[in-house]
Amino acid sequence: MIAKTPPMGWNSWDCYGASVTEAIVKQNAEFMAARLKPFGWEYMVVDIEWYQPTADSHEYRPFSDLVMDGFGRLMPAENRFPSAANGAGFKPLADCLHGLGLKFGIHIMRGMPRMAAHRRLPIEGGEYTCDQAADPNSICAWNPDMYGLRADHPAAQAYYDSLFRLYASWGVDYVKCDDIAREYPHCRREIEIISRACRGCGRDIALSLSPGPAPLEQAEHLKVHCNMWRITDDFWDEWRLLRGMFERAEKWCVHAGPGHWPDADMLPVGAIRLCDENPPRGKWTNFTEAEQRTMMTLWCMLRSPLMIGGEMTRFDGFTLDLLTNAAVLEIEKASWCAHPLYTTDEASAWIAPRTDGAGCYVAAFNLSDEPRRVAVTADELGRGWARATELWTGAAAEGPSALLAPHDAAAWLLEY
Repeated sequence: MIAKTPPMGWNSWDCYGASVTEAIVKQNAEFMAARLKPFGWEYMVVDIEWYQPTADSHEYRPFSDLVMDGFGRLMPAENRFPSAANGAGFKPLADCLHGLGLKFGIHIMRGMPRMAAHRRLPIEGGEYTCDQAADPNSICAWNPDMYGLRADHPAAQAYYDSLFRLYASWGVDYVKCDDIAREYPHCRREIEIISRACRGCGRDIALSLSPGPAPLEQAEHLKVHCNMWRITDDFWDEWRLLRGMFERAEKWCVHAGPGHWPDADMLPVGAIRLCDENPPRGKWTNFTEAEQRTMMTLWCMLRSPLMIGGEMTRFDGFTLDLLTNAAVLEIEKASWCAHPLYTTDEASAWIAPRTDGAGCYVAAFNLSDEPRRVAVTADELGRGWARATELWTGAAAEGPSALLAPHDAAAWLLEY
């Protein structure tokens, strides 16, 4: 099964926008392999516009001259990814990451480059041309590089099949497809075509759909056709966005399970936005340490995929500890059926039974701006426990009760 547990890795968007380079990917991969891989972190994902030679920020340059092959398939810009020279594509970089024991992922936009349709390029491996597949009336509202595809024409399936054959030959393990998760009902058929191409390419590739919010009423369709789907628009380091995630998590938690995971988006921790500011470039996350604990605790209880957004080589001790707490990360793999016990304006509490039946995880969140004790009683859980351990500190506890700083969280393993 693909994505039996929620994928864990790094994505270049939060820190480098569209401007990431091969050298940056490799330096982060080496850090992950050395410091994070033992804790389950393994995916390295190159985000948007790796095919745009002049990309240098989080902004897009409309109608840029994109790098593509003779079949209308986007290729890495060689000035940013030198190992892609001579038509090698991403295979050398993927081979490098695989050699470190990691997995390799890429971002794509749905559809095809409008340049490919205008030039009427042939679709590799078939009888169709790109203009037959393209739908000029289906254009992303925030990046006009691409045309969506005509899902009712066999050329659309032929084009996506050719894409995923290429990605399989490169050794891609993860594809994040953008401009699609919230585009129901317009993109419903296109999602099915992409899923079919991904699953038929001859390689296990985890399929993630962005951006959100994906429609809740489409949960069953999403669970059939992809491994992850975004439940929110781009998530950044703002308390209001983190506070709002509790409502989204409550709605989506029942749909998390092996092979299909609601995605609360990347973790904006450490040094982010490195491509957007004058020297000293970048800035540290706006989240307080307490808010980062809340974010990690909620993501793990929801069993969201975990994608680090910060430049890993700049991690401080707190950030590294946050991401390598094995007891907290175990919630992602050892629990099921997580759900909130209650959520008010001031506090929230969640429970996640262990899959082995030996206990449960309980998390408490202070959502208020003042210190507050948040507790869960045996009556609220429906049973008692023999031993309690607070997971962030590793300390033994009498039970799930803590005096929490504003916006802070605690999590316990209760053993029966």
